[in-house]
Amino acid sequence: MSVIHSGMIMHEMSIAVNIVAIAEDTARRAGAKKINAISLDLGALSGVVKDALEFCFESACKNTMAEGAALELRVIPARAVCESCGHRFEAEQMAPLCPNCGELVFQLNGGTELKVKSINVD
Repeated sequence: MSVIHSGMIMHEMSIAVNIVAIAEDTARRAGAKKINAISLDLGALSGVVKDALEFCFESACKNTMAEGAALELRVIPARAVCESCGHRFEAEQMAPLCPNCGELVFQLNGGTELKVKSINVD
């Protein structure tokens, strides 16, 4: 269980409001009247706290086309490749040590994204 503090709420509320705005703009351009669900890809190292974003989403949707919409989150793991030995591994922090050789020289492939993937509308 995560502990959510006020700093997180401000950050994730801003993100939730922007997600709803993007979804509303897209839905309006498609001639939709209501947003039923918003699907997101959330990178494990995106800096967004999943629990806090879920907490803020309902409030961000109030009095919008997305009121009552579901938030579907898919967490994308951060994958890294060590540039010293070529070992591929899942990174759990922004500056991971290679579990194979211990070096800190790596290329991060994904895991930092925050993307609206789809919007289900009526």
